[in-house]
Amino acid sequence: MKHFLFYVFLFLVGLTQAQQLENVDFTRVKADLSFDVNTSKVFGLVEYEFKILKSVDSIYIDAMQMHFDEILLNNEKVVYENNDKQLVVYSKYKAGETYKLSFKYEAQPKKALYFVGWDNEAPNQIWTQGQGKYTSNWLPSLDDTNDKIEFDLSVAFDSAYEVIANGNLVDKAVEAENTVWHFDMKAPMSSYLVALVIGKYNKHEEISNSGILLDMYYYPEDSLKVEPTYRYSKQMFDFLEKEIGIGYPWQNYKQIPVHDFLYAGMENTSATIFSDAFVIDSTAFVDKNYVNVNAHELAHQWFGDYVTAKSGEHHWLQEGFATYYALLAERDVFGENYYYWRLYEYAQQLMDQNRSGTSTSLFNPKSSSVTFYKRGAWVLHALREQVGDEAFKKAVKNYLEAYPFSVVETDDFISEVEKTSGMDLTEFVNAWLVQVEFPLENALESLMQSAFIQEYEMVDCELLTSKCDYYLTAPISDQAKEKVISQIPDRVTSKVFKGSLKTRQAIAQNMDKIPLNLKDDYETLLMDKSYQTIESALFHLWINFVEDRELYLSQTRGIVGFNDKNVRQLWLALALSTPLYKADEKENFLNELIGYSNPRYNFEVRLTAFNYLNSLGIFNETVFVNLVEASRHYNWQFKKYAKNMLEELSKNSNYKETILRLQNSN
Repeated sequence: MKHFLFYVFLFLVGLTQAQQLENVDFTRVKADLSFDVNTSKVFGLVEYEFKILKSVDSIYIDAMQMHFDEILLNNEKVVYENNDKQLVVYSKYKAGETYKLSFKYEAQPKKALYFVGWDNEAPNQIWTQGQGKYTSNWLPSLDDTNDKIEFDLSVAFDSAYEVIANGNLVDKAVEAENTVWHFDMKAPMSSYLVALVIGKYNKHEEISNSGILLDMYYYPEDSLKVEPTYRYSKQMFDFLEKEIGIGYPWQNYKQIPVHDFLYAGMENTSATIFSDAFVIDSTAFVDKNYVNVNAHELAHQWFGDYVTAKSGEHHWLQEGFATYYALLAERDVFGENYYYWRLYEYAQQLMDQNRSGTSTSLFNPKSSSVTFYKRGAWVLHALREQVGDEAFKKAVKNYLEAYPFSVVETDDFISEVEKTSGMDLTEFVNAWLVQVEFPLENALESLMQSAFIQEYEMVDCELLTSKCDYYLTAPISDQAKEKVISQIPDRVTSKVFKGSLKTRQAIAQNMDKIPLNLKDDYETLLMDKSYQTIESALFHLWINFVEDRELYLSQTRGIVGFNDKNVRQLWLALALSTPLYKADEKENFLNELIGYSNPRYNFEVRLTAFNYLNSLGIFNETVFVNLVEASRHYNWQFKKYAKNMLEELSKNSNYKETILRLQNSN
């Protein structure tokens, strides 16, 4: 009975949202905001403008656990109710009339707006994440994505910090130690796309071919990482404008890295927020870069922000389109083979879902991200092949022009493709969108049009043949050669080491036992311009040649690696495990490794540190303090990891008392 009542409640909430959308059109919100970093509170003075479409006796605004004051309707006091989920305002609202609702509020959000670093050693930042969390946790707003509103924010904050939000910065007014930043949006958007970042940043500016200002923010200490981090940004922006056929729909475009972001990136309208783990140098670019995330979030500015899926059943219209157009942008950068290789990888993941029985229809709102993103991209690739480039591109342009700043369903897009192509797409829709299983045969037929994929499929040494030794040095693709090396690492010869950077990386990752006759060749991997290669090579050399451990450690001592300090942390773990190496510096090495578990570092650095400390059995008060702090982190995956580790360590009587004391200290 309890479950039945719960679902009835959800139905009624949905009905209320739908009814309000039919009865009320919220058009604009102006919010003046300030923050108290000591209490993690936000304070605001908000003014809503809305038009009544049908006469009603109440309107509501979503507002989670907020306190309100001075609530005025058209500058007069009004009857209202605050139920901790919504602010409901009662009046005799007349159809055709326009109203202004103003109020003061304060909130201490549990999610959607994060105060980072103000109570520990992490960088001092405030940033938002509305999708999946609801902006109504920090700003009274409308959670329904179908309700699009123009948001204009003004933010007062310490002048030592940079404030970034949606739209144009139209004014900055210095008031004593604070500056008030005024941002203006010209078009409406869903509330989950409202963005705010406060932190210490510099910025690099570029101008697109169409005249759009592209602001690329970075931490002041990362000036040398700007180019590799944002590499190809302008090229991809210009490409997408031309490919999509509709100019970028917003005033400007900003990209901002933040500490411990919840996801890789988020496509807030005109202001993408992304994880600072993607802030890299040129060496890291080879193996881990921001290009795909960059292109994906940019594509969302059209598909998701400009046109928004009406409901979860049509979510692929956002994620599938963003994945597909990001792939097109990457093809423009990296070439045709790269494009087909990524499609091949997507197909492999979708095949795995078929085999495991977890495949779902694209219309299932509970589908996995693999389905929404990668099957969605495959739908568009296959559709374009079926109807042709001209009809496809014209349909996409017509689709966007027909629903600007609006909400859409799958039929809205498919009908445009049917008009431009003159085809009945019923069978296509059934096979690619409705059918539960991914249409593997159709996908393979498409992939085999690529000679690159044909070669990859042909080259196979799971069953050793006379051709396999030839494949190791043949002029075949890096991907095909990596495949062969992974299958027969024991057949690698000195000549194979003369291959490409990726070929050498495959050797480093797959050759666990290093033959003495290949030792000199393998040692050269430590000099490659790839942190992934260096990490694998250092570990395998250290394992295989005990007598030369000190030499390898000395050779790689100054290498840090990716943003997660992959090489440096491995180096510290190996140095601590090499008894005779720098005995007088062991304490420094230990303190450095323990230090990487501190909140000043992003959670990826900390997770790596905790793994090494655990494997080495190093646990002191500092480690436990950092681990308990991690168990309260807002990133659920990192939080779960820390909780699981604490639970396991608590089984050890030597640790249990310390852990319980620290857990109960706050």
